[in-house]
Parts: sequence; C-alpha cells; structure tokens
Amino acid sequence: MTDKVQPLESLSKKPEEPKIVVNLRRIKRKIMVMSGKGGVGKSTVAANLAAGLALRGYKVGLLDCDIHGPTIPTIFGLESQRPEVNEEGILPISVLPNLSMMSIGFLLGDKDSPIIWRGPAKMGAIKQFLEDVSWGALDFLIIDLPPGTGDEPLSVAQLIPNCDGSVLVTTPQDVALISVRKSIKFSEKLNVPIIGLVDNMHGLICPHCGKPIEVFGTGGVEKASKDFNVPILARLPIEPKVAEMEDKGTIVQGLLDHSTEWQKNFEAVVTAVEKTLGED
Repeated sequence: MTDKVQPLESLSKKPEEPKIVVNLRRIKRKIMVMSGKGGVGKSTVAANLAAGLALRGYKVGLLDCDIHGPTIPTIFGLESQRPEVNEEGILPISVLPNLSMMSIGFLLGDKDSPIIWRGPAKMGAIKQFLEDVSWGALDFLIIDLPPGTGDEPLSVAQLIPNCDGSVLVTTPQDVALISVRKSIKFSEKLNVPIIGLVDNMHGLICPHCGKPIEVFGTGGVEKASKDFNVPILARLPIEPKVAEMEDKGTIVQGLLDHSTEWQKNFEAVVTAVEKTLGED
C-alpha cells in the first residue's frame, strides 16, 4: 500500500503554470484591434499602430490573427520571410530592432493558397502564436483580429483574459456602424476595456480644391460614440498615398515622413494606446 502513497515533497511543489501564461507575462499591454465587418481598414490601423508605437521607442509585437486573409506580411513588404525556430520557440519576424511580428502568411509556401480550416484548427494556430512564439519582453502586443465577433476574437479574448484594451475600427457607412456596435457589446461582455473608435475613410480630400468630400455620410460614428460613451480617437480621411505605401510595403518610411493628413490624424490613436501603459 505504501508504494501508492504520494511523496510529501511532491505535494509541496507548485503546479506548473501554463506555457501561454508564462510567455505572455513579459508583455505589459495586450491590445486588440477589431472591426465589426471587413474592408474598413482594420489591418491598416493595426500595422500603423504597431509601427507608430515602435517609432516612439517602445518594444512592440504585432500578431496577425486573421487566418483566412493575412495581410500584415504584405503591408510591411515581408511576404518572402520565413520564421526560424530555436530552443525558446518560434522567432517572430523582425521589422525594426524593437518591432517584430507573426502571421500565418509567413508560413504559407504559396501566397495564393487558401487556408481551408474549420474552427478548431484556427484556434490551435492562434494559441500556438500566443504560446510558442518567443515574443520576449514587450511593452505592447498589438493583435490584429479578423472582422466580426466569431471564433478568432472570442479565442483571443479567452486565451488572454486580462486583455488590456480594444481599438474598434469603422467607417461612416451605416452598415459598418451596425457591426461596430456589436463589437462594442462584444468587448463589454468579455470585460475588455474599449480604448476608443477609429473613424476610418472619413471623407476624401479633393486633390484640386483641398476641401473634404463626405463619401459615406456623417453623424453615425458620433451617435455610436454617444450611445455607448466610447471616445472617437481619430477621424482618418481616404488617402491614396497610404494605400500605395501598403502595396509597396513602405509604411514605416511613410510614418517617418509624416506627409499625409491620415498619418497626422493617426498620431492621436498611437497616443491613446500609449497612455494605457500609465494605467494600473
């Protein structure tokens, strides 16, 4: 019978913490970038937010959780890069000395190949990105989520129960605002603090007269902000030059140039997320 008795020294040992908890403990702030629907510029906001924080001197990681439509590698011009693996885990792709990123797009042999996965496979990939990628000590991990309030956003929220905030991206269109209101409710139900709304594609600056053209109308974002008591962080106009920089993979250089109205207005988003470091 005595051989079945558990030794006293084993009872005094602390249970090992999950690897994901240990890995994420070195990250001060985890920030989700969400949108209620696709095509509103969510990945553009996530990429510029990560780069903007890095250019202010912070150590930043950017995680692309959009399994079916990963665009982060293209935005940074790094589609041909492949991550290495060492004893610490998967090494994220470095953009700057203080900016690294990971995306399923870095693991595809053919960028045109679709990822035909059901929910469990997608959840496993996201967990591995959080658990096995060697992020190191970071000030911020920016998490670019796919649109909607389904599997991927829910998985991230559950895997990171102490997520520090969400930035919600929308456009002035009514159909986009219907969806972003759902994202606000999603964040509230999962106890993720909402940092604020980003009103993207807020008009077009006429190249001839310099006056704004309200392409999608106005007023809807302000109403959502008032209804839910969520601040509008920035109103970003349609800027062809920003799209051009993404196609060429030169957004870091573009942020340094600071030459567009979009980028000037976007500094308010970077500042709002930066302020979360000072919160308890």
